[in-house]
Amino acid sequence: MSIPEGAQKATVAAGCFWGVEHMYRKQFANNGLIDARVGYIGGDATNPSYRAVCSGRTGHAEALQVVYDPEKVSYRTLLEFFYKMHDPTTPNSQGPDVGPQYRSAIFFHTPEQEQIAKDVTDKVNKQWWKGKVVTEIVPAGQWWDAEAYHQLYLDKNPMGYECPSHFLRKFPPLQDDSRPESQL
Repeated sequence: MSIPEGAQKATVAAGCFWGVEHMYRKQFANNGLIDARVGYIGGDATNPSYRAVCSGRTGHAEALQVVYDPEKVSYRTLLEFFYKMHDPTTPNSQGPDVGPQYRSAIFFHTPEQEQIAKDVTDKVNKQWWKGKVVTEIVPAGQWWDAEAYHQLYLDKNPMGYECPSHFLRKFPPLQDDSRPESQL
């Protein structure tokens, strides 16, 4: 995936990548999203296939990689959406999808992204998910695009499988806990 000048990349795993891609495209299509691809990251096999990743033996997660315009949408906003659109409290599963390929993870590309991911995750864990978040925050390694038929899968197959845990939860805005209590 090429990245236009000034654009940035974000990579997340939140269960079955079809629903994750579909939700991000719907939410950010006219709000900073330049492109989105589904693929595999976080494992040790070279050029993994869907079948190999689904076996749970490659170590890869089904993931989404987005290219976005940081002038229109912030990395923080993309991560807050990530935590609202899946259940980050279930290790290696989302709904009926079970295995390490369905884990919740943020794959950061820069030290700044790492810090933002840790900050957002801490706030989300305290304020929304009440101490239950199991999301991994790890450096982005080698990315592998998923096969062509997986890209835009739910657009091409509107009645295709969508994980029941992928829906937008209604949480209040995150509070900035760096301000004194009297200002919250």
